[in-house]
Amino acid sequence: MPGPSDKTELRRRMRAQRLRLARAWPDAAELAAGQLPAELLSRFAVVSGYHAMGTELDPRAVLRRFAEAGARLALPVAEDRDAPLVFRAWAPGDPQVPDAFGIPSPPHSAEHLAPDLVIAPLLAFDRHGHRLGQGAGHYDRTLANLRAAKPVFVLGLAYAGQEVEELPAEPHDERLDAILTETGYIEVR
Repeated sequence: MPGPSDKTELRRRMRAQRLRLARAWPDAAELAAGQLPAELLSRFAVVSGYHAMGTELDPRAVLRRFAEAGARLALPVAEDRDAPLVFRAWAPGDPQVPDAFGIPSPPHSAEHLAPDLVIAPLLAFDRHGHRLGQGAGHYDRTLANLRAAKPVFVLGLAYAGQEVEELPAEPHDERLDAILTETGYIEVR
């Protein structure tokens, strides 16, 4: 079984890879939004994105497509550095305030929502639905809580070049249901 240092090294390599991809594909987010299957758009009432940090693929174009199909939008909020994320209603242009990590997020006054679809950022993915995140486990804890309450579809958003053959997986890792890249849509379950 891979140890923490294996994932640490993989994260370092994949951050460098994502930086290269971001420079090579400045229009990747728009291209990815165009790859979203039409039948997926009307399946979900509440869709959560994220505020892209650094070279993460920006989900706003994908969120726009879901909103145009009638979905309500939400963003994750870290109310505490060690707690699972919560989701608050958001629309483009709404005011945002820094959360516990300093990430722009909907304010406390925004309505709390339970998403049916969560768009998740990542450093790497494989075709088994495994996702390599930043390493703090926020999305894994959050997705486990959400899935304990109801079915939740998790869509990884990434550059195609972030795919690896196989990621090390641990029992607490929450799997993706699909991955969306600038070159296509990959359903894994």
